[in-house]
Amino acid sequence: MLQITGLKLSINSDERKLKKKCAKYLGINIDDIVDFVILKRSLDARKKENIIYQFNIGLELKNETVVLKRNIKNVMVYNEHRYDIKKISTNKKVAVIGYGPAGMYSAMCLAEAGFTVDVYERGEEIEKRIKSVNDFWINRNLNTESNVQFGEGGAGTFSDGKLTSRNKNIRTTKVLDELILAGAPNEISYVHNPHIGTDKLREVVKNIRNKTRKLGASIYFNTKLENVIIENESIVGIVVNGMKKNYDYVVLAIGHSSRDTFKMLYESGVRIEQKPFAVGFRIEHPQLLINRAQYGNEYNNPRLGPAEYKLTNQANGRGVYTFCMCPGGIVVPSQSEINTVVVNGMSEYARDMPNANSAILVTIDRNDVGDDVFSGVNFQREMERKAFLLGGKNYNAPVQRVVDFINNKKTEKIGDINPSYKIGTTFANLREIYSDEINKAIVDSLEFFNKRVKSFSLDDAILTGVETRSSSPIRIVRDVKSLMSVNILNLYPCGEGCGYAGGIVSAAVDGIKISEKIIERAIDNN
Repeated sequence: MLQITGLKLSINSDERKLKKKCAKYLGINIDDIVDFVILKRSLDARKKENIIYQFNIGLELKNETVVLKRNIKNVMVYNEHRYDIKKISTNKKVAVIGYGPAGMYSAMCLAEAGFTVDVYERGEEIEKRIKSVNDFWINRNLNTESNVQFGEGGAGTFSDGKLTSRNKNIRTTKVLDELILAGAPNEISYVHNPHIGTDKLREVVKNIRNKTRKLGASIYFNTKLENVIIENESIVGIVVNGMKKNYDYVVLAIGHSSRDTFKMLYESGVRIEQKPFAVGFRIEHPQLLINRAQYGNEYNNPRLGPAEYKLTNQANGRGVYTFCMCPGGIVVPSQSEINTVVVNGMSEYARDMPNANSAILVTIDRNDVGDDVFSGVNFQREMERKAFLLGGKNYNAPVQRVVDFINNKKTEKIGDINPSYKIGTTFANLREIYSDEINKAIVDSLEFFNKRVKSFSLDDAILTGVETRSSSPIRIVRDVKSLMSVNILNLYPCGEGCGYAGGIVSAAVDGIKISEKIIERAIDNN
């Protein structure tokens, strides 16, 4: 197969013309193309008057050798590599704790490899989890064990289903291939910044569960890790729901909000360290405004879809950045503890809601929170409780117009933008939550971002508090080579909660890496 890179097509051109365009570029007849596949599609909107799509195309030709001999620019051999699980004969047992992306992929790979795999998830399966989440969003009844943070699929199940990844390799391809096999749109394999959408992701998660069970794994929901059994500096078992279970290996894929589990592990002797994280707010704009800013006169072109942005700044000695931008989405309640308010963003596949939203986050380190291992956790919790109080002690979220935040005064009424937070909102001065240093970094960055995306700091734009769960405030320290805990043998910290990933794809990839290391260790110990 050959690859053509950087093939350009007007946004108003039909993609069905691509095959003909490839034939012309290669100087061959269209009938000489045996197979045709889009490998990558990205949007180039730097020139608003000439927005284009760029494609990388894979082609199988009747005579590829002849074409290669011409040394045509941007034409090369394309070697497609597929990920294969190493299968072994083993009686080793593995416990996977947590069934978010890291746990899902480690369990699936280990079961396929031949291990006896038991998965323990503290939250509910997706069908019941949806009901628990909706009960909170509608009736304010928070299930602290099954919510936006805990349950099948992890926290990303109630977000946009973003599949961004810095590195494209055989592991990321494996992640995307499995998602497509489970029902995700095929386009996630080639579009820039792919997403599944919350509505579609739920069915995908269920299908991956069914596949993993068919491979032989057992998956238990409403089953919480209560303790670990450690002998001679090696994990030999766990306690779940009061029951002791013996295992050869344990994968910790517990997610970034498992604060009680972090504490239990630390008290059991597992080495944990504090790490930097970020906090901030959600900001909402009209999606149409973002489209105008990014697309110019083409803002209403249906071929483009809702516009996105990704912004960074250094302000007041801190990194400030937008995160988890949700075009055409809503702001959702995301707390897992009573008497707190936490927000996140969510979009469905169509991304057709009136508002765009994104987190605007400020980096936090030990200078802000102190030196204790759990100082970051305590800081998060304190901010979440402040937001709860500021919102009225009823799970309403505190909101403020951007102009009022900049001017340090409580919002008294909203303008043209309605907050989308599902439970309810209360007008507030959000500056009462964070320190002056953090607030100044946000104010300075709002003004800076306005130079990058026109009207970003629009007076009527809405800030909603607080966003505190974008990443884990701790790291369960593991060996660089073996990926085991540095001080507990056969314990494998994994994914975002343990400090080794940031998002669905990177967490899933880390789950695959962990499975590879367990396979290697099982072979070495045979």
